[in-house]
Formats: sequence, C-alpha cells, structure tokens
Amino acid sequence: MKKQAGFTLIELIMVIVILGVLSAFALPRFADFGTQARTASIEALAGAIKSAANISHAQQLADGSTYGTDVTLEGQAVTMVNSYPTADAAGIVEAAQINIDVTNGDYSATAGGTAGGTTITFSLQSNCQVVYEAASASVSDNDGTIAQVPQITPTTSGC
Repeated sequence: MKKQAGFTLIELIMVIVILGVLSAFALPRFADFGTQARTASIEALAGAIKSAANISHAQQLADGSTYGTDVTLEGQAVTMVNSYPTADAAGIVEAAQINIDVTNGDYSATAGGTAGGTTITFSLQSNCQVVYEAASASVSDNDGTIAQVPQITPTTSGC
C-alpha cells in the first residue's frame, strides 16, 4: 500500500486564515497613498515656484531692465517687483504656470498682491500649502536694493 503525502484540509484553511489576517493589517498601510501624494505635490509646487522665480529674475537681468519692468517668458508677460515675480496671478502664477482654476485647477490660491513683501498661498487643503512672499526692497519697491529675495514656504503637516 502506497502512502500519499500532502496537506490536509485543516492545514490549507489555517494558511488561508493567517494570510487573511496578515493582509488585513498590511493592506491599509499600503493602500492610503493620498497623504504621500499630496505632500509630494506641495513639495513639487514649491520647487516649481523657486525655479520660476529664479528664471524670471535671470530673464530680467539678461534683458538689462529696471527692477519693476515686466518680463516675457514663453510669450507670456510676467509682472515683476524688486526683480522677482509679484505675488499674484500675473506674477508668480504666470511664471510657474500654476493652474488655480477653482473648478478644474490643481490648487486654490489667495488673491496675493503686487507690492514687495506681499504673499500668495497655494493650497490643496488646510495646512497643505505653499506660501510665496514676493521680494521686498530696503527702501521702496523697485529702487534697486533688494532687502529680501522671495521666500517660498511649504507646509505639509496637514496633507
């Protein structure tokens, strides 16, 4: 008589139960990538804003223009203050090509302003945002003396 080797039904069921319990604990850790995606999006936006501000500044220097003169990037006028983009839709939003359309946009944005030192905030949700503060001058806007270059501050604690 031959002896058969293999797994019993009880052993197979136990393996399936153990796998089910493990997957119940492991799946939620891997399934929620939303927080990481929002954090990466905010960090990428901060990088895009830094690059756009520096490219705009370089363009104005290359043009030999005065500090408040608009520059043209890819055929679009970008408003400038203190040799960097203003903190509004015609400035940094245009330079970085940020989509802030309320219904179809990627980010919501505050109004911002055209003066040096004003801020505009781009948000995905509360405490998941980037704040751009326009360059400020030591005496008055566009006087040729920059007191502070633009400040870009990402906040990812609420993503």
